Amino acid sequence: MVRRLVWLFFLCGAVVSAVAGETGHYVNGVEGVRGSALPPPGFYYRMYNQNFQANRLMDGNGDEVNIGFNVDVWATVHRLVLITDHKFLGADYGCDIVFPFIRTDLDVDLLGVHDRDEGLGDINVEPLVLAWHGKQWDAAFGYSIYAPTGGYGANEPASIGKDFWSQMITVGTNVYFDEPREWHASLLARYEIHHEKQDEEITPGNDFHFEWGLGKTVGQIVDVGVAGYCQWQVTDDKGDDATNTEDRDRLFGIGPDVNVFIPPYKMFVGLRYITEFDAIDRPEGDSWTLTLTWIF
Repeated sequence: MVRRLVWLFFLCGAVVSAVAGETGHYVNGVEGVRGSALPPPGFYYRMYNQNFQANRLMDGNGDEVNIGFNVDVWATVHRLVLITDHKFLGADYGCDIVFPFIRTDLDVDLLGVHDRDEGLGDINVEPLVLAWHGKQWDAAFGYSIYAPTGGYGANEPASIGKDFWSQMITVGTNVYFDEPREWHASLLARYEIHHEKQDEEITPGNDFHFEWGLGKTVGQIVDVGVAGYCQWQVTDDKGDDATNTEDRDRLFGIGPDVNVFIPPYKMFVGLRYITEFDAIDRPEGDSWTLTLTWIF
């Protein structure tokens, strides 16, 4: 739940005008093979640790722009989750909040750009989380808001803030193929609705994200599998300051995922690697994500 939890390299200012359009908040691929399976009632703390690196910047045709581009993003993201035993529409009601702390290093050699920024990024508040649980399935619904709390400068391309509010609607399901629930698949869809930037006349186009996972539980405490995602910009960027409005972002990613439950510490540890491909109008790279989850 966190887009520019770590994509906060989003090329702004002169760099954007030259090579890319706007991007949204949510970061794909951070939830893994059980992305749609919400926990039972309780209080949870999850920490995402992610490193994203890219030296490829793709244009509106999906071709690499040779400008000496390189971005290195480190993010530590803190998520507090409360799932209650109160029922709404037959589901457990919950809520959560996400605080991303990010460091971005960006270089564009051809343009002489060498920029760095670090600090608190854009906070995500999710006041509505619904979780349903069946014998062979789980389902989830969520509504959240991104607030422009991160620092932003139109001529500071490594800015960790986005400078606009967003709303996000989430729908997902987990399906179990056998009675012991060892083989499972996850589908998670998110739709981002972006609002106008505060300091520029630009309204980024809305984004649709589709994340998936296929895995197997081993020994009741280990999940192994493959996770991936697809993302499409579905409406055009708008506004007097918008550039390349005819280009819409696209991105795909895939990679292995391992999750382990450590009962004595009431703790989950997850590790996944994602490589991206077939990107349009945005950077294309690779990421490592380590997630730590504690049950209270």
